[in-house]
Amino acid sequence: MSDAAVLRKIKAAARKRARAEEVKREATEQLRIYCREARKAGVPVTQIASEADLSRQGVYDLIE
Repeated sequence: MSDAAVLRKIKAAARKRARAEEVKREATEQLRIYCREARKAGVPVTQIASEADLSRQGVYDLIE
């Protein structure tokens, strides 16, 4: 593969990675909002953790 082709692939992968990081940030913020709403509604942290595929400590860390 030529240098130019490899560099194009590196740039494309870097753009894809940046998009993925933004999507992850947005998803994490949505998860934080909904976990806080669930706590305010009285849903047990254990149940939130199970639904979010997090540990209980992960839920506490997320909503603090």
